[in-house]
Amino acid sequence: MLACVFFSKYPQMLSRSCFINPRRSLLQLFTTAHRFPEKLNFSSSPAPEVPLNHLDDECVDFLRWLERKAGVEISSKLYIGKSAYGRSLFASKSIQTGECILRVPYNVQIAPDNLLPKVASLLDNEVGNVAKLAIVILIEQKRGQESEWAPYISCLPRPGEMHSTIFWSKSELDMIHQSTVYQETIKEKYQIEKDFLKIKSALDHSPEILDGITLEDFMHAYALVRSRAWGSTRGVSLIPFADFSNHDGVSEAFLLNDEDKQVSEVIADRNFAPHEEVLIRYGKFSNATLLLEFGFVVPHNIHDQVQIHIDVPNHDFLGEMKLDILRRHHLPTTRYANDFKFSGDSFIIKEVRSARGKGKGLPQSLRAFARVLCCNSSQDLIDLAMEAEQNDGRLARCPLKNSSREIQAHEILLSRISQLIEEYNVSMKSLEPPVAASVCKRFALRRQMALDLLTGELLVLESAYTWLNNYCATLLQHSTTNDDASACGNIRE
Repeated sequence: MLACVFFSKYPQMLSRSCFINPRRSLLQLFTTAHRFPEKLNFSSSPAPEVPLNHLDDECVDFLRWLERKAGVEISSKLYIGKSAYGRSLFASKSIQTGECILRVPYNVQIAPDNLLPKVASLLDNEVGNVAKLAIVILIEQKRGQESEWAPYISCLPRPGEMHSTIFWSKSELDMIHQSTVYQETIKEKYQIEKDFLKIKSALDHSPEILDGITLEDFMHAYALVRSRAWGSTRGVSLIPFADFSNHDGVSEAFLLNDEDKQVSEVIADRNFAPHEEVLIRYGKFSNATLLLEFGFVVPHNIHDQVQIHIDVPNHDFLGEMKLDILRRHHLPTTRYANDFKFSGDSFIIKEVRSARGKGKGLPQSLRAFARVLCCNSSQDLIDLAMEAEQNDGRLARCPLKNSSREIQAHEILLSRISQLIEEYNVSMKSLEPPVAASVCKRFALRRQMALDLLTGELLVLESAYTWLNNYCATLLQHSTTNDDASACGNIRE
């Protein structure tokens, strides 16, 4: 029986656009794989001729070491080299679409169950898989050249080479305070510190295991796991060699997991020429996720999104009733501890690609929330609830029968998005480098990342604003010729 599972990068690296062949299903990709021999004659596998400027001297023997450890061939088609983005995988020979270009057995992957039983027994269930795998890395780092994983550990990025926002200074983080990455970074750093204190407390009675390990050491190991590991049946797994592959958001090549054969592998999604960089897709990640988890952004990221928050005003005399109706119909709501304060919740919007289409990218739940928000009588709310019960149970998913009220609802969204656009523009203006500025290379890099992040999110906001503006204009035009034109089903959503 074939067991084929798609691996995405944990949780969810650098990219540039490339030509891809038409989409193929994962099963099709998997069944075109070429089987590698079970045993290897390493002496019969000559090293490919590689341009000197491509070679990564520190990793030149890495693949041979890994294949000896695995006892099978990992790849005859790839080598580790240098690119503008750091270590990368390159084609050592021509690669054809559908070929299996690497295959890494489970026995040379590192997962939380690699923890020594003595260490694992000291940790409670509140210590997650990422933190446990970080401990494995720290222990192997401490062993130095005596570690069986030393050739792999020595190839991992050093602290100064990582740009996840958890390593950014306060002034650097302030550059992205408009984005949700700002708050998510604070939460992430808090969680890392919390995990570190738990682990340090648990290992107090065995100081020899991680003696002298600091929070900064743990944060580095934690970031290595977050940026390099894949979700797996073992929780999360570091997959040597495969994790040198960089990310292209439009690639159709993925890391696949074959449970029957106990291997992870990648199938080429297109043809590659010798010495061309081979990219795969980690997942459909926004720049916010990429920056937080991996420490880079992708200009013109088609997966960008923005989280916006809409509140029920504190002074709304129908606030309690609106919250109750929204809750009953499973729309996001939050009630503050203070009974006199009400809140909405966060909604994710994506780029609306057609100014006059269906508004794909704006969640229906957000528009429904706005429709409820603009109600100014209890009867309006009762009517919406009754309409939902008589249809599919979803609240306020059709345009309001009163076109003026429908326009008012969407003008609420227009106002909020307009405010965000203005705030983003102010933030981006502050990121423009002064003439002949003398700044360190790291800060300049992170400033550009911040600018790319905000630029992508601003594009999403502007596309939503344009669509909403056109939608309101269309409603207004219809209402002047036919008062009933905004009834459910007659207005193009």
